[in-house]
Amino acid sequence: MVRGTRFSFVKSAFQFSSSLRLAFLGSVYAAIAGGSLLAGYALRFDFVVPAERWAEAGRVLLWLVPLRLLSLLFFRQFSVLLTYFRFPDLYRLFLALLLPSLLMVAGWYGGAEGWVPPRSVILGDFVFALLLTTGFRIALRVYRERRSAERGTSNGPRTAVAIVGAGDVGALVASDLQSRNSSLRPVLFLDDDPAKWGKRIHNIPVLGGLDRVAEGVGQYGVRQLILAMPSAPAKRVGEIVKAGRELGLTTEIVPSLSELTTGKAKVTRLRPVEIEDLLGREEVAIDFGAIAGLLEGRRVMVTGAGGTIGRELVRQVVDKGPAELVLVEQAEIQLFEVGRMLAARRDAREPAPEVVPRTADITDAPRMRALFARHRPEIVFHAAAHKHVGLMEEQPGEALKNNTFGTLLLAHLAEEYGAREFVLISTDKAINPTSVMGASKRLAELCLQARAARAVDGATTAPTGRSEPGRDAPATRFRAVRFGNVLGSSGSVIPIFREQIAEGGPVTVRDPEVTRYFMTAAEAVGLVLQAAVLEGQGGVFVLNMGRPVKIADLARQMIELSGLRPGTDIEIQYTGLLPGEKRYEEVRHFDEDYLPTSHPQIAFFVNGPVPGEGFLEELEILRASLDERGVEELKGEMARWIPEYRVGGETGVGELEKREKG
Repeated sequence: MVRGTRFSFVKSAFQFSSSLRLAFLGSVYAAIAGGSLLAGYALRFDFVVPAERWAEAGRVLLWLVPLRLLSLLFFRQFSVLLTYFRFPDLYRLFLALLLPSLLMVAGWYGGAEGWVPPRSVILGDFVFALLLTTGFRIALRVYRERRSAERGTSNGPRTAVAIVGAGDVGALVASDLQSRNSSLRPVLFLDDDPAKWGKRIHNIPVLGGLDRVAEGVGQYGVRQLILAMPSAPAKRVGEIVKAGRELGLTTEIVPSLSELTTGKAKVTRLRPVEIEDLLGREEVAIDFGAIAGLLEGRRVMVTGAGGTIGRELVRQVVDKGPAELVLVEQAEIQLFEVGRMLAARRDAREPAPEVVPRTADITDAPRMRALFARHRPEIVFHAAAHKHVGLMEEQPGEALKNNTFGTLLLAHLAEEYGAREFVLISTDKAINPTSVMGASKRLAELCLQARAARAVDGATTAPTGRSEPGRDAPATRFRAVRFGNVLGSSGSVIPIFREQIAEGGPVTVRDPEVTRYFMTAAEAVGLVLQAAVLEGQGGVFVLNMGRPVKIADLARQMIELSGLRPGTDIEIQYTGLLPGEKRYEEVRHFDEDYLPTSHPQIAFFVNGPVPGEGFLEELEILRASLDERGVEELKGEMARWIPEYRVGGETGVGELEKREKG
């Protein structure tokens, strides 16, 4: 009963209305102000204070107490959350109490005798005021933490956790778990730095390195690991997860460094380790200044704005301060979601760009011409495309219509309306393609190359059926950027595997030897924007996609992360390659030459012979007859323009790789 009523007065104060809360705090702060001054006098005169000094103290209190309350109000000490008290709070409290003391010192030197105390009393008053006010705030924090601990105990036993990483992030996570009503109880730290071993952080011991995790399980009852190293490389994350899994421990992780720096998440927001954490790559250096110089104050258009890459493009571009951002997307629901994302990110402190969401099909020439004429974008990022290999294999006309001729239309409009930059988001499947989708994207790259090489002063036949006279318009820089699969994108294997695991399996893999390159959307888009500021007209930029990953290994890792055993709890079935699929992705065409760029993660490939003079005109003839031609006839037409396209041919190791091995 005593425990339940010990802090009843403080608890009732927390439940006051706003005005009563101010009255409560004002009373406490006023009492501290008066008590600290009287304590200063008592200490100065060895607790035998002359009567005239008591009278002087009374006169000082008449103005000191209101002044101290005003100072605390000025430094917002009446509006803080009382039960949270950290160093920044102590700093502001120190300044709030120091100001009246400095005014007393100024009064003493200014000759205000009888209305200011002696200097030693001023010093003692400040020290007592700081100690008492700090003690009051700390007592409230201790009360909150004890109440949280009692509630956690009443709700059931708390899980003992070991925090891997005894740095600033680990200390913050431990403090947060200790101070709130959490089901997790930090009992030890693990860290690779021997200088921290044997020390304590928030009274929690740093036991040692990861090799002592078994000791933590036996001695401290650890049941879970928390990985508090946001910049840890994927290899290290995998080692920690494996060490925990061998002991039956689950592992949670703080957000990644990119999530923290972009404000996507807070450091104390824990989540389970995902396959993306194990496939993640080292952080790459991005020249944000150069990118901002390209985009700031410009009119920017993003096609396919609702897709995985388009959405990330929008998120990163809007932060660089464009004057206008035109979002083009055929799926209105996805466009609506992108608008919601931008509304949630809007910062009222800075001028926000004008965002123009437009539902449109990039193959609709009149609609796209109207958008270009209305908004006249200076920078165009073309991410809209049909990307599913299997679906496009039986519909080559749709792949050509969207991926090839849609790109050609936008490129023509970009040049016609004076865009400075046109960036095509291509794919590694355009390299020595074996699929319709890859071949259609390769043709799109060739279209850009042909437009870049075409003389401005000649008559230009537009893909809209119009003839344009020559004109002295500023040249548009055309380039394509290739990269591999994006982690977690719609239609990729990761969300499919997650769904199959949730349903109890089996997990289906095409072939035991299939490998793919993976990148995060944020990394890919960051490098796309970086490529946009590099020199190079008509060529193809290829992002460093790291090491390829075996899809079978990926499936096994995802099953293990779910706490299950591959082959026992969840079966892995091999279904065979689909038409057009490769076992191994490749990084360059047979006829491409490499040129270095100023960025180590971006390569610039210059294609072989430029498409002939009649290339674009013949493509226009093909465009006009798409719906009249059969599947095999259209594949044959693509093969005519792309010699390396293997129609229904080898879907294993590419010819280039065979040559290099031989």
